[in-house]
Amino acid sequence: MTSIAEPHTGRTALSVNLNKVALVRNTRHLGIPSVTRAAALCLQAGARGITVHPRPDERHIRRHDVFELAELMRQWPDREFNIEGNPFHNLMEIARELHARGLPLHQLTFVPDSEGQFTSDHGWSFPQDAERLLPVVAEARTLGVRVSLFMDPLPAQMAAARAVGADRVELYTEPYAAAWADPQAREVQLQAYRAAAEAALAAGLGLNAGHDLNRDNLTEFLRVVPGISEVSIGHALIADALELGYATTVAGYQRCIDAAFEA
Repeated sequence: MTSIAEPHTGRTALSVNLNKVALVRNTRHLGIPSVTRAAALCLQAGARGITVHPRPDERHIRRHDVFELAELMRQWPDREFNIEGNPFHNLMEIARELHARGLPLHQLTFVPDSEGQFTSDHGWSFPQDAERLLPVVAEARTLGVRVSLFMDPLPAQMAAARAVGADRVELYTEPYAAAWADPQAREVQLQAYRAAAEAALAAGLGLNAGHDLNRDNLTEFLRVVPGISEVSIGHALIADALELGYATTVAGYQRCIDAAFEA
């Protein structure tokens, strides 16, 4: 089993999730704030990728946003476009159309959300989900797209994720973020994520991470948990950008990443 080519090496890449920009825009019919403008500003500031989660109810990212962002990403051939969602809802249809149009799509992150779910709050489970994931993972790979599976930090699950053809897993980091204020609980969580990351790497998987990471907790996570290729950050980053602006915020998150790699 081979993996889709890994273009990013070295320090962890920051992918900015733009769902909350679209959520604010959708409260009016004025087209502001612009999702594509937000993406351009984040990329100009050094973000290595853009992430969106086009849910079936279009509560934030809408179908047209995905294609407009893909057109924008043509101008940034060294950056990545990641689309996350449930492959049994609308995700694969969008991926097929992007491929048919020759538009950029680098990674699909499969998330086991229900259609009306408030936010992503759990990962895939094995062996329960293996049989139905096998064909959609295989299809994504025929499109030339890297597949990442959203997973809880359970070391025993990592080899099974690899066995269905995934190239990476995205570790669901909300439990770590929730434990941040309690040093003892935080340490327990960090060691759990470290063990899961080591198991994933041993299974031949790449590693992503995301959910409730912010400027306070990001550096320590990356210092302790090995091999994280990408963090996808949306809610906290967009909240910071409301106060600081996109450029200053992206630079701040990049400093958090850099700090994790300092001796």
